[in-house]
Amino acid sequence: MLEILGKTSIDFMGKRRWAFLFSGIMVVLGIVALIQIGRGAANLGIDFSGGTAVQLKFDQPIRIDEARKVLEANGLGNAELQEFGQENKLLVRLKASTTIEEKIADRVVAVFTKEFSSNHFVVDSSTEIGPTIGSKLQEDALIAIVISFAGIILYVAARFELRFGIAAALATFHDVLAVLGAFYILDKEITLLVVTALLTLAGYSMTDTVVVFDRIRENLRMRRRETEETIINNAVNQVLSRTIVTSLTVVLVLIPLTLAGGEVLHDFSLALLWGVIFGTYSSIFVASPLLLLWPGASGRMLKGS
Repeated sequence: MLEILGKTSIDFMGKRRWAFLFSGIMVVLGIVALIQIGRGAANLGIDFSGGTAVQLKFDQPIRIDEARKVLEANGLGNAELQEFGQENKLLVRLKASTTIEEKIADRVVAVFTKEFSSNHFVVDSSTEIGPTIGSKLQEDALIAIVISFAGIILYVAARFELRFGIAAALATFHDVLAVLGAFYILDKEITLLVVTALLTLAGYSMTDTVVVFDRIRENLRMRRRETEETIINNAVNQVLSRTIVTSLTVVLVLIPLTLAGGEVLHDFSLALLWGVIFGTYSSIFVASPLLLLWPGASGRMLKGS
């Protein structure tokens, strides 16, 4: 295993109060984001808020600024435009608040047919999602996240001990809320693809945490005379290089995806990128210190100890 830091002796547990302060701020932002999402006040994609998405393929390249001016002139100024893979492909999205009772997809097609008559196009896809379906998707996404956290607690509790499972679940919940809060603060659109990234992040974060917990368990069996704080500190330092190398490998893949992966993959890759960073931080500064907060004397962290 490549070691980029060598042997370290950093007092991570001694810095846990500052870590908890920073994490508390991120969690509060995430909770605010959740509340705003529930109220429909966040920047929700049409998957959740309802709306229309039309993908057009032109014979010749089309400039987004020209397309936006045309839509604004025809009363569709709130449309979101994205180049879809190629310069001659355009994705037009309008949220439910913009739509009236008419078929917005037909109106978009009519506008482009009229204004770009010399540049023939075809409709690659057209999707319309009503507000009711959007609300149902919100509920389904929330249920999926709750089930994933319940699975995390059960798995880690079965493999280690109950408080390990709860600490891992809290750390993972922290990571998800941190990413969600960052997306809300930056007014990033929250779509089903972002929710998929959050669920993927939950799995990655737990894996990172389990590696640290496994070393803590080994040290608890071998170093019973030391304090829990010392044992946890030593365990984190022992796996620190491994944790950073693993995360760095993933980050090096996600950075080019975020920068050059196109509009479709950008938010998904960005959520994963932030999630990996927060996940690495939480496995060291959140999950491990949380074990010290559990009531109980030294030596009770393992069943049968």
